[in-house]
Amino acid sequence: MVCVTAVPHPRSEAAAPTRAGRRSLALALLCGALGAAVALLATRQRWSEGTAAVAGGAFPLTAKGSDVTGVPAALAIVGLAALVAVFAVRRAGRLLVAALLALSGAGITAAALAGVSDGSALDEKAAEATGDTSATVAALSHTGWPYVAAAGGVLILLAGLLALRYGRLWPAMSGRYERGTDRPRRTPRPVDPERPEEIWKALDRGEDPTGA
Repeated sequence: MVCVTAVPHPRSEAAAPTRAGRRSLALALLCGALGAAVALLATRQRWSEGTAAVAGGAFPLTAKGSDVTGVPAALAIVGLAALVAVFAVRRAGRLLVAALLALSGAGITAAALAGVSDGSALDEKAAEATGDTSATVAALSHTGWPYVAAAGGVLILLAGLLALRYGRLWPAMSGRYERGTDRPRRTPRPVDPERPEEIWKALDRGEDPTGA
């Protein structure tokens, strides 16, 4: 009679954290890199448009995302740097960098949504176009690019949350490249006394080929 047990195999239990770490790492890298690229792209697009009243009629004006606010682009670069730095630190340092990554995404989203109805950039351009410091833009309208930038921020925020939750399972930079770590020395192969070329190579290295 065959006995069936419901106890999970130890290997499957040990492999579960490894699989979760790999999946979360891949998802975090994808979200972080994609979110930063989307946010940077969106800040270079037209966010708002309107007209300014001049002597010849209405003068069209447009404002890019970088004209409205420089926060999303700056935080996208910070987020990319934090995403790379996650692998260079351990323990408490990794938690701090992961928190910075999440805060960068939240800041991008907040700044982008604040720029949805912001007309100050076009007001400044209207004042320059008319020569009147009190001039304001007319027929103000906005595009959907601020929302795209906000979506990029959400992706970076998700990458930061994944780093906070699963970062302890992710690999870190190899310790052999850290400062103060001694590199292992290779043991020289014994010299064959019947091969003159090996004797000359040993002498060039400052070794005694006779072994004395």
